[in-house]
Amino acid sequence: MFLPCTPLPDQPDLGALTAHRPTNDLRLLLQRHQHGRYDPTMSLTETDFWRAARTPDGPGTLHISMVNDAPATAFGPGADWLLATVPWLIAETDVEPSIAAQHSAVAKALHKHGVPRVSANRLVLPELVFAILGQRVTGLEAMRQWSALCRHSSEAAPGPHSLLLPPNPIVLGNTPGWQYHRMGIERSRADTIAAVCRRAVRVQEVAAMPLAEGYQRLMAFSGIGLWTAATTMSSSMGDPDAVAVGDFHLKNIISYALAGEPRGTDERMLALLEPYAGHRGRIVEVLLRDGWSAPKYGPRQQIRSISTW
Repeated sequence: MFLPCTPLPDQPDLGALTAHRPTNDLRLLLQRHQHGRYDPTMSLTETDFWRAARTPDGPGTLHISMVNDAPATAFGPGADWLLATVPWLIAETDVEPSIAAQHSAVAKALHKHGVPRVSANRLVLPELVFAILGQRVTGLEAMRQWSALCRHSSEAAPGPHSLLLPPNPIVLGNTPGWQYHRMGIERSRADTIAAVCRRAVRVQEVAAMPLAEGYQRLMAFSGIGLWTAATTMSSSMGDPDAVAVGDFHLKNIISYALAGEPRGTDERMLALLEPYAGHRGRIVEVLLRDGWSAPKYGPRQQIRSISTW
């Protein structure tokens, strides 16, 4: 299924589409869009970035070299669309803000790492599907299930690199619950994935909306809350203020980093981040990049897949 073309607002002069290097490391920017080390839709090495996508114009594969200023290249019917999104992907369209640190942890992290740039791939549906997978399970489980969904539809991407296209929304929208179960995805998440895939056009329209309206559109779907919407908008639209409210660990990490409190609540996290409103997502990212985590008091959670039940 290919979605109707959504215009890219405020498109810069693309010129030769040379991937100029932003202030932050390019590999870190692109790594945000990889759903696990073994993501079958993407390959990221020290020298090259390859990504397969279902664009509004059709399937395509994007290649960006990270060792020189060679222009980005793309393959397939979606090649032009992918090339047009490169400035968002490598953060050329992001204006680095001036952030006044209100906490010593933030000041040290910003001094060491700089202000994180935001990267947007402008493909809402696959990011939403992956965010739904992340509900109620560990990140490792979500990555495994993403790979399983990609192999479920198993469509080769165009171009010279051996990649798979992201899951076909038509296939996912018509996949019965027992097949999702075999991939380790229980009924509630399976129903939510199928529902958004049946409304794939409505989901992709978020790419042309202001951020606030995009959040409203996503959260109008049953099973989509603020955590899922923020996770989706961060990677697909580059929302610099996105905070994963409802995350199991994040509230504790932020409370510990900014106030020395080993346990926190979502309300406490948002209160501590309030001085950085508009760029709270950047602050969260730079603290995580600086290695902050909250003390752990209990045993590690055991990963048990429902596919064997």
